[in-house]
Amino acid sequence: MQAWVTMVVTLATLTVAPVDAKIYERCELAMKLEKAGLNGFKGYSIEDWLCMAHYESGFDTSFVDHNPDGSSEYGIFQLNSAWWCNNGVTPTQNLCHMECRDLLNRHILDDILCARQVASSKNGMTAWDSWTRHCSGHYLSEWLKGCNMHAKSDSKKVNS
Repeated sequence: MQAWVTMVVTLATLTVAPVDAKIYERCELAMKLEKAGLNGFKGYSIEDWLCMAHYESGFDTSFVDHNPDGSSEYGIFQLNSAWWCNNGVTPTQNLCHMECRDLLNRHILDDILCARQVASSKNGMTAWDSWTRHCSGHYLSEWLKGCNMHAKSDSKKVNS
């Protein structure tokens, strides 16, 4: 009986999460990121964050990717379960002190707070391979084109 209840609760959790998911529009996400103080954070611009999130998840809060090592990546910033959140399945450092499923909804403040922690780590945004491949050292002003916002890039980083 307990196994049945566990299965029902698990299925209910899995079916509820996508209902509250959202695929953000580029400009809408830019405004949220700016409001959350990410412009200039650790020398990275809103454009850096938009570029990375686009290549990581397509701005989809419900996106989950499974890695060959058994870990998974969650949410709009694809935060890894081995390091940043607890998925209840794989071993984790859980450096953001959160459940991975909490990264799969439209409410992205917790995602942003965790992403700030990643960017504050010794690797900075190079922790995201997609940022290194697609964003670092590239002309990024197109990411804000048509957004009716003029985020000032206080970029102190060195793009290579």
